[in-house]
Amino acid sequence: MNREKEIYKVTLVGSAGNAALLTFKFIAGILGNSSAMIADAVHSLSDFVTDILVLVFVSISAKPQDQSHDYGHGKFETIASFLIGLALIAAATGIVVSGVLKFLSWCQGHELEAPGWIALWAALLSIAIKELLYQYTARRGKDLQSQVMIANAWHHRSDALSSIGAALGIGLAIALGRRWTVLDPLASIVVGLMLVKVAYELLKTSVNELTECSLPAETEQEIEQIILSFGDVQQPHHLRTRRIGNRIAIEAHVRMDGRLTLNTVHERATTIERKLKERFGDNTHVTLHMEPVKENTVAG
Repeated sequence: MNREKEIYKVTLVGSAGNAALLTFKFIAGILGNSSAMIADAVHSLSDFVTDILVLVFVSISAKPQDQSHDYGHGKFETIASFLIGLALIAAATGIVVSGVLKFLSWCQGHELEAPGWIALWAALLSIAIKELLYQYTARRGKDLQSQVMIANAWHHRSDALSSIGAALGIGLAIALGRRWTVLDPLASIVVGLMLVKVAYELLKTSVNELTECSLPAETEQEIEQIILSFGDVQQPHHLRTRRIGNRIAIEAHVRMDGRLTLNTVHERATTIERKLKERFGDNTHVTLHMEPVKENTVAG
């Protein structure tokens, strides 16, 4: 099964789980009079929407390079990750605002309805299913080197975490009686704030990629070490790196003895390129500019 089909398969499994959960959560939240559960249902709805985004953008990013996209379409995966982050921020904001309004209403003397047991059972079921979906999606995302799948996996994990917060708020509100029904909207606020943090991390990663941020310093050091592992190569410099969707691009200037034949230098450049692709993946974009060693360097 090729990469695109495997991503489709994993995403469809997640979307099926999300569709079932969001339906059950909305019903449980309404019947159980739980704002925390309705907030959790909204989060599951955002998960379902992001699954659709993944399916659409992965099909685009899988297209090979063409006349208008010399480096392929990998950045479309990054755009999908960015949109997932925005969707999560929107869902989190709505959850926090709703929780704050209910809390303020309680502070003004309005009595809140106590949540029912169906809401608690829905939260516990969500924790189990979403954590399983996170483990499955994250593992396959790493295997396929898909940033958008890993981002979507964290969307599953954030939903599991939000369900934990919802379960605590709902459970305590039930156990402690009507006087403590405010714990339900307070739990929804905590859930929303947790989602904001997850969304920030997703947005930070995708924005870095879209703005051509360099790879981490340790990765660039590893690239230089691979280049220098060949004894006839010296002074790698002007190293430039970036991420293009699920693959990376490496550009570097490398010096060799200027008395060597063009054929010898070409063979060495090809060998270095092959070594870098063995480490970072066959789809790694490698550009090497070969230069002669400066006269004083040779003499020294």
